[in-house]
Amino acid sequence: MSVARIVRCARHALVVAFVIAVATLTEGRAANTHTVLMDGTRFVPETVTVRRGDRVVWVNKDPFPHTATASKAFDSKSVPAGGSWSYTVAETGQFPYVCTLHPGMKGVLIVK
Repeated sequence: MSVARIVRCARHALVVAFVIAVATLTEGRAANTHTVLMDGTRFVPETVTVRRGDRVVWVNKDPFPHTATASKAFDSKSVPAGGSWSYTVAETGQFPYVCTLHPGMKGVLIVK
């Protein structure tokens, strides 16, 4: 076997080992919890970036109910004043959502 071929094989083995290590670290990481406030008829923050497997908790600080509804992705139904609702994200993508009771309340959930 030539030296060049040995070097190529060694490089390939290192790349494969690196990919496996990164995948293992990513899959083994602890899920994070992110909080979105429903406050002043706004979602705060309006845009949240999370990873698949993370949990997002919407907390209603207003004196009236709200929803967090993303078409075909998630729907909190009515979250009462002082209440909360959580969602564990399962798929990647960008999910615009709205309060169906107050359509001016809009947010975006970005899942990487």
